[in-house]
Amino acid sequence: MNREQRTVLVISAIGAFLTPFLLSSVNIALPAIARDLRMNTMVMSWIPSSFLLSAAVFLLPAGKLADIFGRKQIFLLGIIIFTLATLIAGMSVNAVMLILSRIGQGIGSTMVAATGTAMITSVFPAGKRGRALGLNVSGVYIGLSAGPFIGGFLTEHLGWRSIFWAGIPVGLLVIFLVLVYLKSEWKSDLPAAFDWTGSLFYAVSLVLIMTGLPKLKEGWGIAAVAAGMFLGILFLFYEKTARSPLIETSLLFRNRTFAFSNLAALINYSATSAIVFLLSLYLQYIKHLGPRESGLIILTQPVLMALLSPLTGKLSDHIEPRIVASAGMALCTTGLFILAGLKAATSVEWLLFALVVLGIGFALFSSPNTNAIMGSVSREYLGVASAMVGTMRLTGQMMSMGIAMLVLSVFIGKNPINPSNQDAFLHASRVLFLSFSALSLLGVFASLARGRNNTIK
Repeated sequence: MNREQRTVLVISAIGAFLTPFLLSSVNIALPAIARDLRMNTMVMSWIPSSFLLSAAVFLLPAGKLADIFGRKQIFLLGIIIFTLATLIAGMSVNAVMLILSRIGQGIGSTMVAATGTAMITSVFPAGKRGRALGLNVSGVYIGLSAGPFIGGFLTEHLGWRSIFWAGIPVGLLVIFLVLVYLKSEWKSDLPAAFDWTGSLFYAVSLVLIMTGLPKLKEGWGIAAVAAGMFLGILFLFYEKTARSPLIETSLLFRNRTFAFSNLAALINYSATSAIVFLLSLYLQYIKHLGPRESGLIILTQPVLMALLSPLTGKLSDHIEPRIVASAGMALCTTGLFILAGLKAATSVEWLLFALVVLGIGFALFSSPNTNAIMGSVSREYLGVASAMVGTMRLTGQMMSMGIAMLVLSVFIGKNPINPSNQDAFLHASRVLFLSFSALSLLGVFASLARGRNNTIK
């Protein structure tokens, strides 16, 4: 590994660590935030959802901008925006201010996510790319691992605002490293133009779907989701004829590996991303554990992801990623099915077993699947492909939270979780985990359908 490769990997991995750290730590702090700012269940659920929605909306445009103006430049701008929004989040005095700051964090994080993977793929050859991507994914999972424990500890001893204060020095460190040590810049050789119309179709489509999902039992919710899906289809057709498209539709319609690998990622994240949110509420409201204890239990899954991702990424350099990723998706299906039996009396040991299965499964899926996606495109499309990887992740996370919000709204409405509706919450959780298990099973078939990889050197 030469100096440039090492520099890119370190900066990208730290950036990859920061956003999931704050996402997972804030999830642990949700009950404390809801009490302090007097939020009901639906408003509370928008704290993670607003972050995911803004990140998903801006990710594809950020990938295109990175190809036009340079991946390092967009990465730097993203980490600056994220750090400033984190500062504002720590000073929030009401729900509106906090949710708006989370939107800012989402925009900044999406610029980091859209460029980090592309920078790694730009400097590492195909034979070493899987291991490098695995190490970068480890940054994500270390953030997810540290978030619940550190977030729980900080919330319990210093209050939920300290979570945001803790993220600011890390953001400043990344800014310093980029300015001082990252000398190279990477741009696409494709024509430099931005697809404003396509970006508008894409953004409005996601916003309509996400805002409509929790309100499906009301007439306007159904209309919003239907309109969002229509605009999404219109977006794809428009992109086929756009002069400088936001996404290269030929990658979706003519590159089978790229298309089905992205579909598998979308399904996987849709099925698994609400786990931390639901278990955080379960452990604190049903099991009456503190934030720190809850965080210790939940970190089981991301710790395994962090430890195993470099190994599974390297494994996918030698064994067909389709096989490794599909096996991982099957394990995720099993872990979700175990959680579908969640009850008030469920032992912590049984919960830990389910999280171990999920952690191993996700580690087997994520790095090999990313390796398959990035290895299936030529170098001029690396920025777009990197953005698609992040878009599938964030859109899946957004859809997972949207489904969770829908089911919770059906069973407990806008009420805070309390002893009078704990049975309803448990019923909602079981419905969700069973639904996610069925969705994950569908993802196994999507993963297998990608066919044999045609890796581009």
